[in-house]
Amino acid sequence: MSEKNREGKWTARERLAVEREKQKTAEKRRRALIVGTTVVCVLGLAAVVGVVAANTGKNDGAAKAGQVVAPSGAQGEDGLAIPVGKASAKSKLTVWEDFRCPACKVFEQAYRSTIHELTNAGQLKVEYHLATIIDGNMRGTGSRNAANAAACAQDAGKFPAYHDVLYDNQPPETEDAFADKSRLIELAGKVDGLDTPAFRSCVENGTHNSWVEKSNEAFQKAGFQGTPTVLLDGKNIYQDQSMTPAKLKQMVQEANKG
Repeated sequence: MSEKNREGKWTARERLAVEREKQKTAEKRRRALIVGTTVVCVLGLAAVVGVVAANTGKNDGAAKAGQVVAPSGAQGEDGLAIPVGKASAKSKLTVWEDFRCPACKVFEQAYRSTIHELTNAGQLKVEYHLATIIDGNMRGTGSRNAANAAACAQDAGKFPAYHDVLYDNQPPETEDAFADKSRLIELAGKVDGLDTPAFRSCVENGTHNSWVEKSNEAFQKAGFQGTPTVLLDGKNIYQDQSMTPAKLKQMVQEANKG
């Protein structure tokens, strides 16, 4: 291994470690905020009920209240996973991610080419689960709107390409640029054949918003510490400090030999 490559890998690892710590800090802030909000709710229940009533039915004109519209081909428990790759692949990578999450972008930049290589070879299948924790930590709707747009891309059979475009164009964590639906539609122009009337309507109406919210609830209930959470055949490999794209590839290839 060249010194340049070795330094590149260490840089990626260090960036991942920094982002993990940032996620842990953000999660602590989120939990503290939840506790504080709970106290306020107890003391001012009438006011809270009034706010809830005032916002009832606001879901960007998506489906009827309570209706969850899953994207085409969604699989897994409650239909909350977007599958990529051949179903016959022996290894499964489960990825919980948030399109506003900087650590998710770092993971994508480091592992994307390896994941594409393995899925294209039929050796790996991936299940993507979309979360909105940055919306909760930083406030805003960019995580939700981007996840809805990605689900709309799944309807069009363009999820992998649009998924990558969103990360390539991820705004700074403190900027809620993905809340702007026109920006999400603009980015669809980078994916061949995606910017259609059907896609635009899906994005503008928030067709899959309730599905995204349900997916985020599943993430919270699972007790994961942050995004990305990456499981290879059920084992959390993102927590493995020795993990590299080369090691992931080796693990998948060995599993396929069995």
